[in-house]
Amino acid sequence: MAPELVIFDCDGVLVDSETLSVAALLGMITIAGGTISEEIAYEHFLGKSMKSVREILLRDFELDITDRHLSEMRVELMRKFSKELKPIPGVGQVLPSLGMPCCVASSGTLERIRHALEVTGLLGLLEPHLFSAAMVARGKPAPDLFLHAAAEMGAIPQNCLVVEDSPAGVEAARAAGMRVLAFTGGSHAGNPALKARLASSEPDFIFADMLQLPDLIAGLGARARTP
Repeated sequence: MAPELVIFDCDGVLVDSETLSVAALLGMITIAGGTISEEIAYEHFLGKSMKSVREILLRDFELDITDRHLSEMRVELMRKFSKELKPIPGVGQVLPSLGMPCCVASSGTLERIRHALEVTGLLGLLEPHLFSAAMVARGKPAPDLFLHAAAEMGAIPQNCLVVEDSPAGVEAARAAGMRVLAFTGGSHAGNPALKARLASSEPDFIFADMLQLPDLIAGLGARARTP
């Protein structure tokens, strides 16, 4: 059947923030005494909660990120968002046109989600339906956040559609039993390795123009009605 709820990731789907976020993350890693390339950062951390990022940095890179490091990075990222963050082209036009419930389920903190949506003029289109990985035990690629969002919105997981930009997010949607569209229209998404990883995660469809979303949703419903 056609989706009854569309769940949007925030970074790289609603706002073009991934390059800013990775730059702030790499700056924090350098201050903490580590050295990681941008390619490795995208491969290991894209779409994951900061709790997961800290665990990976400690386990795989032997780098201990302190609360102070994290606090300073968040201040720098908020500054970057205020000065440089833009919405994904077309998203402000598409959201009001969908004609169905929508929400946000992001690995970022609620403060970060609200700030990103506010500075890009999208907050009024989505508030109060904002859900953060801080609200659940496990972040993406675990399904917890998407299942939490669906429950809060009163939707059956199988009737939800997720829009994601990361392999971790696609994996989380799949684990939640939801259909998922992979969006590649963010400024970070031209990376060939990232595109390959996203394709290998097997979303229902990959698209790069947010203005296509209403037709893609209509197509999902049409295919479901085909005998």
